[in-house]
Amino acid sequence: MLKPRDILLPISARDQAVIITVTTKSEWPVLKASLSTAARNWAEGNGFAGKAGEHIAIPDAKGGINQVIAGVGENAAAEPFALGRLSLALPGRIYRFGKGVANPRLAALGWCLEAYAFDAYGKTAREPARLFCPVDVERAEVLRNAEAAWLTRDLINTPASDMGPDELEAAVRALASIFKAKVNVTRGSALERDFPMIHHAGKASPRAPRLIDVTWGKATVPKITLVGKGVCFDTGGLDIKPASGMLLMKKDMGGAATVLGLAQMIMSAKLPVRLRVLIPAIDNAIAGNAFRPGDVLRSRKGLTVEIGNTDAEGRLVVADALALADEERPNLLVDMATLTGAARVALGPDLPPFYTDDDAVAEALARAARAENDPLWRMPLWQPYSRLFKSAIAEMDNSGDSGFAGSITAALFLKRFVERAKTYIHFDIYAWTPQARPGRPKGAEAQGQRALFALIQERFAKPLAPAETLRENDTEP
Repeated sequence: MLKPRDILLPISARDQAVIITVTTKSEWPVLKASLSTAARNWAEGNGFAGKAGEHIAIPDAKGGINQVIAGVGENAAAEPFALGRLSLALPGRIYRFGKGVANPRLAALGWCLEAYAFDAYGKTAREPARLFCPVDVERAEVLRNAEAAWLTRDLINTPASDMGPDELEAAVRALASIFKAKVNVTRGSALERDFPMIHHAGKASPRAPRLIDVTWGKATVPKITLVGKGVCFDTGGLDIKPASGMLLMKKDMGGAATVLGLAQMIMSAKLPVRLRVLIPAIDNAIAGNAFRPGDVLRSRKGLTVEIGNTDAEGRLVVADALALADEERPNLLVDMATLTGAARVALGPDLPPFYTDDDAVAEALARAARAENDPLWRMPLWQPYSRLFKSAIAEMDNSGDSGFAGSITAALFLKRFVERAKTYIHFDIYAWTPQARPGRPKGAEAQGQRALFALIQERFAKPLAPAETLRENDTEP
């Protein structure tokens, strides 16, 4: 199976590569005039005009490819991943970027991200073209981002039949073993005692619920804790989803998959942080012992929660994990969860909202999102909306009786379980690309991952050593 390092090649015999020249529509007449007569006639005959998404392969005298010219429309920087489309559009040769590339680092990353294919079940994808890493671009950095995204996509794309709590735990253990991280798993009677909301939300499934706890790094450095919602399949419970609502529920562990990819980035970069990853892994299933609407659960934090809707189980399991994380006062506490349809209504599938009270971190995260082409949008923790999840008999209701501000109220619900962390950020991600876009094939997506890594690297850590390899003991091919 190909990996990003097989696609983005280290700088080598560059004269063996086909050059890709990039042009805008306005620059195209000048570039065209500089071509040979044969090349100019070929481009004109094929109607190339420098439009966004266009490309033309100029043949050489032997019928091969002499060069490729790619159009980017009026703005070369409008879509940093646009050139990635060439990884599957061009014949399987080795290429390198020539003139006109606005952001070579993101263009190379887009090439790797576009080349991803999920072929675990026999559907074969065409082999992508290779690209020499651009000059002055750190190949290890691009590969680190691409490898994390591929891992996240693989986990989310895997059907729930092969990605239940057992398999998710196995994936965590496999990653932890590479970096010598410690793994502790709480299940059974200990889970019921210490994390009652995780237990009750997942107890109806024959695939046992659990809390997976990973730690890596020295205790004396800044503490970064990542919580990922790991609902491996969500029927909605007794408040059952319609059939159409279940079609994508294999992706309900997208938060877990995303924080695992982020953890891989942090460990492979050897950032000097104490990393902790908490994943409540469950199925929200239907059986005689399933938790019910109207039940009242006592959380790990001690807060009582009335169940207004069993399909709002994600916030229950994340809340118990957040309570544990908050107990050790981390410098940064992040949760990522495929939590609400309301977030999609507000911002669509491509723009996940995030919530935090830390204005400086929010601004830094927004800058990182722009720099990494990893779009995010800050939403408000509007405290007056806490009234929307009040309960008549418990301290909180997990869904409330209002159809308004669903993403905000879910964020406020989770915020009740965080008091000691220095900075807390909640992400309400979709973890899916419904329509393919440059660098984002249709299917699973690692939203917010690159922006978060950039934030952590900038504000909490600097690499202890160059991270040329993605994994310990790996060597360059």
